[in-house]
Amino acid sequence: MIADRPALEPQTLDTVAVYFSRLGAPMYTHEKVTLSIVAESIARVNGCRYAGVYNLAEHSGGGVFFVPDDTLMLDEAQNLGIHSRQQLYGAVVPYPFVKTKAITHGLVGADAARPFGWSSAFADSARNAVLPGYTVFSPDDARMAAKWLLPLGSIRVKEPLGDGGHGQTVVAGIAELNAFLKNLLPEEIRYHGLVLETNLRRARTRSIGQTMIGDRMITYHGTQRTVTDNHGLTVYGGSDLICVRGGWTELEKLPMDAEARLAVSQARTYDRNADRYPGFLASRRNYDVGQGIDGRGQWRSGVFEASWRSGGASTAELAALMAFAHDPALQVVEATSAKQFGSRTTIPPGAVVHFHGNDPDEGPLLRYTVVTRAMRRVA
Repeated sequence: MIADRPALEPQTLDTVAVYFSRLGAPMYTHEKVTLSIVAESIARVNGCRYAGVYNLAEHSGGGVFFVPDDTLMLDEAQNLGIHSRQQLYGAVVPYPFVKTKAITHGLVGADAARPFGWSSAFADSARNAVLPGYTVFSPDDARMAAKWLLPLGSIRVKEPLGDGGHGQTVVAGIAELNAFLKNLLPEEIRYHGLVLETNLRRARTRSIGQTMIGDRMITYHGTQRTVTDNHGLTVYGGSDLICVRGGWTELEKLPMDAEARLAVSQARTYDRNADRYPGFLASRRNYDVGQGIDGRGQWRSGVFEASWRSGGASTAELAALMAFAHDPALQVVEATSAKQFGSRTTIPPGAVVHFHGNDPDEGPLLRYTVVTRAMRRVA
């Protein structure tokens, strides 16, 4: 088990490198480019050398700050010499399912199928911070979960490895669920699981999180945007963040409406209970909180999932971190990360462009970050 031991002396971490993890999913070209930009930004904030992609032969002597493409497994982190959250931008978990949205909900019963290492304590403790839902690891459990959830309206079925809005299907009845299940191999469900939760209409997704790089910490709340990609699908299109220097206490001092304040509280509950998985550590703690109307017309709020790896909002987080590093008087920074699809795009004044061109798989797109406001004192 990795304990979050005292940090290494700052001068021992003199190199920042991108690391492609053992279980990392394939990345689009624009994602790889952006990951490199994230690592370069961290190197500038820390005053370190950026070394590109990690090479064991070149960096075996240590002193590396890692920027992984995905959340790391415990044994992989140990082999890299990672024992503290101050050695990476991301997270370490003990089992593959812990890095996915599968942990968000509880099982359908005491006898339900589950992977080795499953923590019922996490699901029980986070219950009031999430929407009504279940995680299942067998088709029979999926049908039972649907039977209990359908009285609340339609159900959103999520494949745990999907991100950015991909891998999600809305079903309105058992027949639709059975048709969906027929297209999945039983081994996929047994290994990765499925999430079934109440579907929200007119949903708004909030981004709540905290990032720590070295001895610098920011905490933020904000909202996400959706856009239509080049294939006509509705996908994640960026985040608008309000970032404060410091931790959760400093964030809660900011003025915000009741819905945003509830989202922060729910994200904190989810975050606090992540430690129930032994060996968990994270320097990036980002939570998607959904708020909307269920099938019975009731307004609901709950954490959809965690993102502990470099993600869509990372460039905005790091833009805020860099602004704080350059001006010690700053207390609040508002930053936007954006993704636009198609050949007709707009770059706002002051934006830093990360990718503008044709991705071989996703087509023409633009990714940029812009700091929209900086305040030297909290209102």
